[in-house]
Amino acid sequence: MAINVKNLSLWYGEKQALFNINMPIAKNKITALIGPSGCGKSTLLKTMNRMNDLIDGTRVEGAVEYHGKNIYDPDVDILEVRSNIGMIFQSPNPFPMTIRDNITYGPKIHGIKNRTELDHIVEDSLKKAALWNDVKERLDSYAMDMSGGQQQRLCIARALSINPDVLLMDEPTSALDPIATKKIEELAVELAEDYTVVMVTHNMQQAMRIADYTGFMYMGKLEEFGETDRIFNEPKNNLTKEYVTGAFS
Repeated sequence: MAINVKNLSLWYGEKQALFNINMPIAKNKITALIGPSGCGKSTLLKTMNRMNDLIDGTRVEGAVEYHGKNIYDPDVDILEVRSNIGMIFQSPNPFPMTIRDNITYGPKIHGIKNRTELDHIVEDSLKKAALWNDVKERLDSYAMDMSGGQQQRLCIARALSINPDVLLMDEPTSALDPIATKKIEELAVELAEDYTVVMVTHNMQQAMRIADYTGFMYMGKLEEFGETDRIFNEPKNNLTKEYVTGAFS
């Protein structure tokens, strides 16, 4: 198990956004979170590397265990958590710098200065993100000039550059066209051979295509969780059944 969410509740000020979530995240598998807008999917995802800490008034009870350690314990290094558990956001957000500098930014912060080592990280990260062949001749060009799909793969490469073992993806294809979406889905499947992937998606077909496990969320609660085939074909919860069959209102 890569991550184990245990009895997790979260508040933004007085408003409770998550209610007693329990969910195991299997290592080297893709876990999808589905559910209607505003149900807590992205909030839950961000608890897994403490991104919600950046929002004033956030309070968490329960645990998110990573390698058996609760990442919310007071002695935990948050920067180390975020190095090990990377985040890919809904819209591509490359830094306004060159392709090369986007990849080397994180390693440099972590103390890597050797040019040869940095060059290796750039090539390795871009190859893992299936982007190397597209950009290897223009590494010093401006990242913002890339297509949307290329920018999202660059953001994935940037996350990989600091050698995480978990990747959190918050609707990574929602801003992309179908061709770019297909490439990101294929990439996620390939990455799951070496990384653990947790993905929020509004696209149920996407979850069916690529996820090993799926959790259905509603009103801040994890209503049902299990193997993707079962969730979609033999859901135990009536709310889940209504949602995956399109009868949800």
